[in-house]
Amino acid sequence: MATIEVMPARLTREETDDLRRAVACLEGASFAQRLTDVIGRPVELLSRAMPQSARRAVAHATEAALRGALKLALRTLDLKAAAKPANRAHKLAAAASGAVGGALGLAALPVELPISTTILLRSIAEIAREEGEDLSAPDAAFACVEVFALGGRADEEAAFESGYFAVRAALAKSVSDSARFLANEGVGAQSAPVIVRLISQIAARFGVVVSEKVAAQAAPIIGAIGGATVNAAFADHFQTLARGHFIVRRLERKRGASLVAFEYQRLRGARQESRRAAS
Repeated sequence: MATIEVMPARLTREETDDLRRAVACLEGASFAQRLTDVIGRPVELLSRAMPQSARRAVAHATEAALRGALKLALRTLDLKAAAKPANRAHKLAAAASGAVGGALGLAALPVELPISTTILLRSIAEIAREEGEDLSAPDAAFACVEVFALGGRADEEAAFESGYFAVRAALAKSVSDSARFLANEGVGAQSAPVIVRLISQIAARFGVVVSEKVAAQAAPIIGAIGGATVNAAFADHFQTLARGHFIVRRLERKRGASLVAFEYQRLRGARQESRRAAS
């Protein structure tokens, strides 16, 4: 009996171009690398040198900011918004809040970080909507907050697989459990243990980027003007990650997660080979 071979599905050229763009967004320069270019000093070393008291303050402010962001996400992200994401306006607003952080330092973080995180969440939500997300659905709101976990990728994760998919895999159960819980219990259940656990997981990674931001703003050469520049880079970093994240999710809804993941890894490998050849 003859065997019929079924050729594996492939993305269209347009879908491949979209996914290639997502790879560039999600596998590009880290926030620390961006800031090192801005201030001319290795930001990772500055953040590692932060005293323990400053690390505790960052951790506390990060969790508080994310709790506020999640509350906003679940209650207001499905409201009608502009047809196109106002990325530039959100970046300018984040820069303005960063000027306060640059001028007042760590003491301003409990005030400045919730403001900049909320501004960024609105920007992320607009990008999500443009990529076809239904923001009235709890899983879409969680996907917006999930973006804050994507920026703190550890270098060692990339040795095994894309940091992007590693983070999504680590958060997958908490995200699905939280979405299911909220679908049953409503938005008043935001303090449930499953949601608190998700926020803690995201905060652990978001806090890496926040520490780098604080360390850069605390550098002697920064000040108010530099603080605005740091926050503009902060906003641009997460807007870029959001674009890549929601392109991937759009393609997954259309073509399936397995195919998109396979093609993502193929394109990522090709990108790495191209960069090695150019260096």
